[in-house]
Amino acid sequence: MDGPSRGSWGHALTVLHEHQSATDLRALAAELFAIGEAIDASAKLRRALADPSRDAWPKRELARRLFGSRVSAPALAVLEAAVSGRWSNDRDMIDALERLGIDSVLAAAEADGRLDQVEEELFRFERLVAADTGLREALGKRDVNRSHKQQLITRLLDGKILPETLWLAQRPVLHPRGRKYQAAIWRQLSIAADRRRQITAIVTSAIALDASQRDRLAVGLSKAYGRDVFVQVIVNPAVLGGIHVRVGDEVVDGTILRRLEDARRAMGT
Repeated sequence: MDGPSRGSWGHALTVLHEHQSATDLRALAAELFAIGEAIDASAKLRRALADPSRDAWPKRELARRLFGSRVSAPALAVLEAAVSGRWSNDRDMIDALERLGIDSVLAAAEADGRLDQVEEELFRFERLVAADTGLREALGKRDVNRSHKQQLITRLLDGKILPETLWLAQRPVLHPRGRKYQAAIWRQLSIAADRRRQITAIVTSAIALDASQRDRLAVGLSKAYGRDVFVQVIVNPAVLGGIHVRVGDEVVDGTILRRLEDARRAMGT
């Protein structure tokens, strides 16, 4: 999001956070997802609620008339905040409602002390999809029924991960909104990182790092970036030794494989 949409998103997020401490977070997430899907299904309604040329009050009134008797007071308050905003386009408003739903799922996990685990499980499933061509294609095919994709994810993950993680893992296949599956999962991880006000570092190592090594690395990166850094580790024996660190667009490659490649290039081989 950019321009007016970013400010509108920030206001809706503030209203959401004001209500999260006094409501059933999972129920609120479900309501926000349902509201976004209902609005997204009608181009006319989408435009009416997101039209920047209209005053805020008639859009709030329309939202209350359509959803006031169907959702909780916190969900309606968040919706009213969203439709009161000025959006660069109507899709940005739908995107914001989905992000608010995802944030509420993550808030529920955080309240139970399980946000780290949800992030770790989402990350590992994204890595599984990335490594399995058949699974990646199955989740990405547009001609496959969405419920079949949901069932596939359920068979793979049910009972092995937290309910919040399973819910989030299923969202991109049920409501892809034009995104590739992996991109949607990375978006969820980004929302989780934003909620924790920290940066996520993707670390590739030849061997698994123990808890103390991960903690030392996180402390070092946090000092370097001036913010908390959450470390996700990928084990890849092909790097031979050392570590490869990616933080956003920045890459620090200290692997032996990289050094060997540099040496070969220097020798012209």
